[in-house]
Amino acid sequence: MATIHIADLEAAINHWRGQPQANVNGVLSAPLSALAEVYAVLALRRQTRIDESALSAVAMDAWLAWYATTPDTPCIAICSTSQGDAQCKGCGRSFAEVQHWTAMTPAEKRLVWRRITQEASAWRFNRYAERAV
Repeated sequence: MATIHIADLEAAINHWRGQPQANVNGVLSAPLSALAEVYAVLALRRQTRIDESALSAVAMDAWLAWYATTPDTPCIAICSTSQGDAQCKGCGRSFAEVQHWTAMTPAEKRLVWRRITQEASAWRFNRYAERAV
């Protein structure tokens, strides 16, 4: 199983905070409350990630709803893995990640997204950043 990073939980919480039903009469919505609970546990334990199987059904559904609002793939249509590179110069994914992308779970994809964003060496982050928008 893949893990979900606390930064993705925070992004999902912020997504749900922006929803009209997020806070009615001082009561958090079920998705927001479920995500906040997971976030609080990670913060108290000083951990940065949680196994996706450890999320409740409500928290996972809320996280997946946020995930659906994110871009599905980092591809910018400049693929150097097709030219034999082990890592794509365009998006930063490895050949195996490009090849198996459609079979990866959302949590696995977010781990790849996090790595390539932190590395920020792929063309999607500099040379051709306008394609990534």
